[in-house]
Parts: sequence; structure tokens; C-alpha cells
Amino acid sequence: MTKIPVIAVLDIGKTNKKLFLFDGAYRVVHEKNVRLPETADEDGDPCECLHSLREFVHASLEEALALPGVDVRAVNVSAYGASLVYIDAGGKPLTPLYNYLKSYPAELRNRLYERYGGKSGFSRQTASPALDSLNSGLQLYRLRMERPELFTQVKHALHLPQYVSFLLTGAPCADITSIGCHTALWDFEKRDYHAWVQNERLAGVMGPLRNAGEVVNGTVAGREIPTGPGLHDSSAALIPYLLQFREPFVLISTGTWCISLNPFNDTPLTAGELEQDCLCYLSYDARPVKAARLFSGFVHEREVARIAAHFNREPAHYQSVPFIAAMMGEMLPGGDFASRDLAGFHSDTAAYHQLIYDLVTAQYHSTALVLEGAPVRKIFVDGGFGKNEVFMRMLAAQFRGMEVFAATVPQATALGAALALHGVWQNGPLPQQLITLAAYPDPCAEILG
Repeated sequence: MTKIPVIAVLDIGKTNKKLFLFDGAYRVVHEKNVRLPETADEDGDPCECLHSLREFVHASLEEALALPGVDVRAVNVSAYGASLVYIDAGGKPLTPLYNYLKSYPAELRNRLYERYGGKSGFSRQTASPALDSLNSGLQLYRLRMERPELFTQVKHALHLPQYVSFLLTGAPCADITSIGCHTALWDFEKRDYHAWVQNERLAGVMGPLRNAGEVVNGTVAGREIPTGPGLHDSSAALIPYLLQFREPFVLISTGTWCISLNPFNDTPLTAGELEQDCLCYLSYDARPVKAARLFSGFVHEREVARIAAHFNREPAHYQSVPFIAAMMGEMLPGGDFASRDLAGFHSDTAAYHQLIYDLVTAQYHSTALVLEGAPVRKIFVDGGFGKNEVFMRMLAAQFRGMEVFAATVPQATALGAALALHGVWQNGPLPQQLITLAAYPDPCAEILG
């Protein structure tokens, strides 16, 4: 039987761990999806269980290799960032994988800022808002300062995508998309590690930097397979768009976080933008990507539960609420929905429209931060909110004069990681239609027209 050539991608999210097999046209031909139990670090804070993660990586790939009808030609990884695995000379983790939401000692943080130009200057040079443990460089600094004896045993500090790659290859490395993801490690002006990383003797534990398309042989069930270095998930999700569209665009990638990404804006971050959670990522080809973040997916889930409880509905009902244009005239000025009294709404539909209006108003201001100074006419929205008609219609009303599209990219982060290795595992050009677009015209213009 002729086997179909495929690439395997391990897609490691905070909640779901997945494995995908993509064929030559980048269609998913196999998928595995699991949720792994969390464990706790030495302080009792929840964190990823590295033992369970290692078992998933090896078991899922071994299963993929055993599938009839497919030939796994390459492996890559996409994973969440802001998390470091500290390994010793034998490749064994020395600590838990600390949660990026773990509290951070203010005295230690302030000492670092004071030594290196103050909070504002430090954040601007590293294109990283001051986010405590979400700045993975500060996690590394904390380990060295608080546990110096343990730090001397650290051979390499690997971001999570690179650790998963290391499990297969035994070759430690660093990747520009992980280093450039609000880590506070990278100097965006000098395009190198920031001076503080050198001065605090941290650069020596960072793995050698590898290009996104560079592979080394990994081993699965005794078989050697070309394996990529891994990519930060937000940067991986941008790859299909960069490959398909040449005209400038902004991508709003929605989920728990809603991240506005503009790969066509290289203006330096200002102090004001940093204060509003604006930052820079680095694309897989090392280009700065101006970005702004909102916690909208989390807020949506929390407030939908509140609306459902108040109006005696099931939360699942709000997965498919139709847009009612007439309600646009009833909307209160955008604000914090959590502070609104639900008794003031005549129906759950009215309350839900107001919730989305509040979220879209915040989204407009967040996205505007990355639009300024860049010639962009198109906005693409992928993820959960791209499937939400109320959100998309209201977003189109806010961005008048721009083209707004819901973009459907099956498994965008995993697909991006697969595309980064395109030339490694197959010949020929990329497929032309990686992304499906649905246009959303301004509903106010439709009403007036």
C-alpha cells in the first residue's frame, strides 16, 4: 500500500495537548487531543506536569508512526510561550515548569529595573510590557538570585517549544519567536540579547539560536526524523497569513487572549503603548511584529456565565446568538460589562449584545494601537470570536472604511509550524488557498443604505 507523506506537529496549549498529521496539501489527516492533569510547584502553585507532557510527546508520535497509510517525514512543535524548562547536563529538568501567572517578588523586579534604565526604558528596549512572570527572562533571573546553588546546575534554559523539540533530538536550542515573545531577553534596537542578560550571566544557559526552518534529526521509536526547533504559538499562527497575503493586514487572533498582530508596523514602541499592553513579537523570519493584547476571551466566558445564571439559560445558548441590528441603537457607551447591573436589561439577548459591544469597543482601542503609522486596510479575525456573528458585525461597525474578514484557518498554530518546514519534507510550491475568508460589511452602512 502506498503511504501518504505527512508532517507531524505537536501543538502544546495550556489546556489541550494535540498532535496533528498534515498531508502535502496541509489538510489534517489525523488528530489526537488530550487534557493533562496539572501538578503543583514547591509553593503549591499550579503548573504543567512535565512527566505527563513527556509521556504524551513520545506516545502520540509512536502511535502516529504506527498508523497504516502514512509516512511521517518531519516533526515540528508549536507551544505556548513565557515558560522555561531548566535542564542539567544530562537533560533532566531541575525544577517544575513554573506557571507564567505565578506571583513575582516586587523587590527583585524593581532591583532589575533600577539597574538597567528603569521600568520604562527597560520595557521599551525589550519590547516587553512589565508583566512579572510573563516575562520569562525575569523567571530566569529569579532562579539565579533566589536559588544560586541550583542555578549552577543549569546547563540550558529552554522555552517550552524548544524543550519539546529537545525531547526528540537531544539538541538544545533557542528560537527567535520564543525569545522575542515578551520575554524581556531581547534588545529590539540592537537585535541581540539585551545587555542585562549578558551582565547577569544568563546568556550562557540559552541554547544556540536556530532558524525556524532548520532541522536536526530526532528519534521516535528508533527511527530518525527531521525535527524543527519549535515555534511560539502566536508567531506560528501568523505564518499562514504571511505566506498567503502580500498586501498589509492586521490579524486579530482570538481565544483566551485577543492579540492584534501587525507584521507591517516596525515603529518603536512608546511608553504609552507599553502601558496599554502593547508589545512586539518576532516573526519566524525575525521581523518585528507590533502587537496588542486583551484578556477578552476570559472576560467573555466569565460574563456569559453571569448572564446565563441571571436569565436562567444554559451558557451554551450564547455560542450562536444571531446579530440583531436594531439593538445597535440601544447600546450604552462601551465600558466594563462586569460592573453593569443585569437587572437593567430587558432580555438576555440585550445583555449579550451589550457584553459584545463592550468587548468590541475595547478591541477597537487595542487594535488601533498597532494600526497607527501602518498602511493597513484589511483586518482578519481568527479563533473563537471570528465565528461569533455579533462580535464580527460590531467590529465591522467600529472599523468603518476598512475591510473586515472572519478568517478560517484549520488549526492555525499547528499549520504554521508545519509550513515553516515546508521545504524540508516535500518539494513543490505551497498550496494557494490556506485560508478561507468571510467578509463582514459595516451593519450601520447596510441599515442606512
